[in-house]
Amino acid sequence: MYEEARSAAVPGAVLWRSGGGGGTVLPDGCMDLLWVDGRLLVAGADTRPHPAGEVPGGVFAGIRLAPGTAPTLLGVPAHVLRDRRVELADLWPAREVRRLAGLVEGYGDPRAGLEALAARRAAAAGPPDPLAAEVAARLRAGQPVAGIAAAVGLGERQLHRRSLDAFGYGPRTLGRVLRLRRALALARSGMRYAEVAAVAGYADQAHLSREVRTLAGTTLSAYAAGAGAGSVPGPVSGAGAEGVS
Repeated sequence: MYEEARSAAVPGAVLWRSGGGGGTVLPDGCMDLLWVDGRLLVAGADTRPHPAGEVPGGVFAGIRLAPGTAPTLLGVPAHVLRDRRVELADLWPAREVRRLAGLVEGYGDPRAGLEALAARRAAAAGPPDPLAAEVAARLRAGQPVAGIAAAVGLGERQLHRRSLDAFGYGPRTLGRVLRLRRALALARSGMRYAEVAAVAGYADQAHLSREVRTLAGTTLSAYAAGAGAGSVPGPVSGAGAEGVS
């Protein structure tokens, strides 16, 4: 069981819940604040598929934060959490986390509690770096990294450093993840794979297949057939060291 809905209080965020179980979590460029059997955790941005069961628990709820927005809210650079799931108490004072866990638990639906927590924290922390939203939008549009760097007035190395802090990895990796998400959505819609490759911006179908294997750990046909449904956190159908680019 998996369901999600847009947040009305946190711009760009998605509220979700799942009954747990099997499946695979695919990269999506986002970070999540999680509620798992009474515990608050953070899921960092992923560069590879993760088994849903790596975080033990029976019932999961979360708020998926748009790319580049979580570091301001959490108070840590995104690359520190890349490909990790950590207790919120590892990032914030344990006493404060216990208080917040009590607040979340007081809501009938923990998603509402997570939304309220994130909204209050965002209001106190101030807006995220506007550069992140612009970079993500340009990458979704398929613009090359060199062109994006020039458009935002940064050198490519500067853009890479800013992206590590905002997204958890460099702009090239984020671009690959966002392109993959678009391709997977097109494949699930029934579009022919060669057309998916062309529309999503891959060199050819073979290039698309390699990227699906690398980033999603599966084949396009297996994914399109519904393999991995019910992943936690984040939908399968929807996605450190400074050496990642």
